Amino acid sequence: MKILLATFVVLAVILSGCTEPASDETADAVKGEVVIGSKLFQESYILAHMAGIMLEEEGYEVDVKEGLGGTLVNYEGLKQGTVDVYAEYTGTAYSQILKEPALEVWDPEVVYQVTEEGLNADGVVIVADLGFEDAYALAVKEQWAEENNVVTISDLEGYSTEMIVGTDPEFAQREDGLPRINELYGLEFMEVKPTVANIMYEAIKNDEVDIVSAYTTDTRNEVFDLRILNDDKNALPPYDAIFVMSAEFAEENPDAAAALGKLNGQIDTDTMRSLNYQFDVEKRDAEDIAREYLVDNGFIEA
Repeated sequence: MKILLATFVVLAVILSGCTEPASDETADAVKGEVVIGSKLFQESYILAHMAGIMLEEEGYEVDVKEGLGGTLVNYEGLKQGTVDVYAEYTGTAYSQILKEPALEVWDPEVVYQVTEEGLNADGVVIVADLGFEDAYALAVKEQWAEENNVVTISDLEGYSTEMIVGTDPEFAQREDGLPRINELYGLEFMEVKPTVANIMYEAIKNDEVDIVSAYTTDTRNEVFDLRILNDDKNALPPYDAIFVMSAEFAEENPDAAAALGKLNGQIDTDTMRSLNYQFDVEKRDAEDIAREYLVDNGFIEA
């Protein structure tokens, strides 16, 4: 169903005349500046630098805005021309940007198609479907879950009114986040503490909160011994990772769109979790992680 993206990528490659790594001549020719936005967590930093390095190889000057802001900050930047590309997620675009209604059954292909069509109508194109999903999920400490036989979100009934929830700034308020879970599962929590992702994870590790809005590609789920609760009522949409670019910029810079299109389907979930682990646990720099991935997988030369 991802016909539009496939067509776009093929056209971009043809127009750019480039299917191989950039030649020395191409790399030496500066084509202008590309501003790359990112959200407020490690995965977004890594993907932003990955895009930046790919575009530098094509001869662009790159300005990576690491931690620029949340979804709407990056998207409005894209619309206003202060940002040229950033990594988004289909479920987020579907619900938060396009304000599409929740589906009874979240079919990833349907969400992707509606998202792509909606973004195109808004002057934005998907230039790469990266190949992995980073979904929201509720997570609790494994020991507590085992002691109380909690496996699903429904199992929180009878516990939630005594629990403090740690969330990222968006999940606490967005329609496809905690309000959706509260509505569908009929849950009420004692307190909600929105904060940035790093502090949220530290808070559950230190028993300052009882449950968090985890990311499924975040290895801190294992490092901090957390249990992801099964979303047994299908409250949360799919979140496939994509690179989005303004249609105007993509049309004027087909080689930039083609360069990012080379990453289409190239990053699976295990790979993204490994890259996030290097940032969170090994404390490596996001740009270094991105560059090593691109070199190891033959996208750029060392």
